[in-house]
Amino acid sequence: MNIVLIGYRGTGKSVISKMLADIIHCQRYCLDDEVAKKAGKSISEIVKQQGWENFREIEREVVERVSSEARSSIIDCGGGVILDDRNVTDLKRNGKVALLTSSFEKIIERISRDSSRPRLEGLLSFEEEQQKVLREREPKYRDAADCVFETTFLKPRQISIKIIEYFKKKD
Repeated sequence: MNIVLIGYRGTGKSVISKMLADIIHCQRYCLDDEVAKKAGKSISEIVKQQGWENFREIEREVVERVSSEARSSIIDCGGGVILDDRNVTDLKRNGKVALLTSSFEKIIERISRDSSRPRLEGLLSFEEEQQKVLREREPKYRDAADCVFETTFLKPRQISIKIIEYFKKKD
């Protein structure tokens, strides 16, 4: 069984996925890295040159491939992977989906330092954009999730241990 991490930007998916893979000694797939590798350019470049729609098409192909080849792995998904129901279906076929959540204030604190993240909605202020997109995606995250882990106040290692303990109980 794969452990699939989903959630909005800044909830800790990348850091926690690395830690989980280290702790349980398994392969980790970062879907954003896989998309960049397939496209031969960064996500920012893909979005700038070809738009979000093209990024989502590449992401879809990557999800299909990774979800069919990954076994007993950690899969770290980009924040918008849940926008395509086929992605969720594929990821759940051989995995359990863990939703990482955090307070809006903590998300802003974490992602405002990263200028490499492409804008999602161009006409809004940074905080308005994050609020709008998070509000739109929240129901899809909840629908896709098998379990939820709050990351606002815990360190990545603490969350990783909680995730491992949760899935050990489910075996």
